[in-house]
Amino acid sequence: MSGPPLPRFVPNPDRPVYGETPRPEWLKVRLVDNEDTRGILDLVRRKHLNTVCQEAQCPNIFECWGRERTATFMLMGDVCTRRCGFCAVTQGIGRPLDPEEPRHVAEAVKELGVRHAVVTSVNRDELPDGGAAHFAATIGAIRAANPGVTVEVLIPDFLGSEAALRTVLEAAPEVLNHNTETVARLYRRVRPDAIYARSLELLARAAAWRDGSAPAMRVKSGLMVGLGEELDEVLATMRDLRAAGTDTLTVGQYLQPHARRLPVERWWTPEEFARLRDEGRAMGFAVVEAGPLVRSSYHARAALGAAGGGDAAAPR
Repeated sequence: MSGPPLPRFVPNPDRPVYGETPRPEWLKVRLVDNEDTRGILDLVRRKHLNTVCQEAQCPNIFECWGRERTATFMLMGDVCTRRCGFCAVTQGIGRPLDPEEPRHVAEAVKELGVRHAVVTSVNRDELPDGGAAHFAATIGAIRAANPGVTVEVLIPDFLGSEAALRTVLEAAPEVLNHNTETVARLYRRVRPDAIYARSLELLARAAAWRDGSAPAMRVKSGLMVGLGEELDEVLATMRDLRAAGTDTLTVGQYLQPHARRLPVERWWTPEEFARLRDEGRAMGFAVVEAGPLVRSSYHARAALGAAGGGDAAAPR
């Protein structure tokens, strides 16, 4: 088949990498090489956009691009100011923001024909608002070009700025997502530039905004496992998230992106993920997506509908 090459990340779960133990059967990923996959790659290139699908080396890239025809757009470049031990994104100081990026994302959403747009970003701690206004502009541009499309944003912590968070909330996304990523004990190793309590505070502020001003908005967070955490620590973190007002949760297996990132400590089994899902539902989460290949935007549109925040059954 002619066309642009496949995304540079091609999952190969059959082959151990960087000295890790062999990956289990349940982490196998089926490669999908079709016109949809190549079409999205071509679209991303033409609009000069970045996707977290590529930059974070998501194992679901072929499922989403090839079958669901969706992509998670990553704002503000492909260089992050933080030094997270798990992330494949390049670390350093990013280039100036592209004022045309919100419009380009909106055009890509329209061309793809999706009904639920997911937008995230690198951390840009050097910016006065951490890029909050850029998020808000992108939400507005998507809405202007795509009436009826719902928008999910996966935001950084903006260094705890309540004003920056308010800027995003006032743009009225249907889903406000901020990943906690791991348990409190591992933050210094896994997220050295983040603070566990600060992430919980952001989620609690978002939940308070939802309860007072936007009852249909969903507040979402995500966790990785396999970095050395214990089951009771994961459950305690889930309880913290629920107490903060989070109503949607994702839990997935960490995969080491390259040799300079943290190794996988353990492969969690499908049965263990099922237990986390059941425990989360018992805690009162409206939606819990838990599984080896689950990521923040996994089945995002369906999850929004299941949580009561959108029409997941509407055709694309």
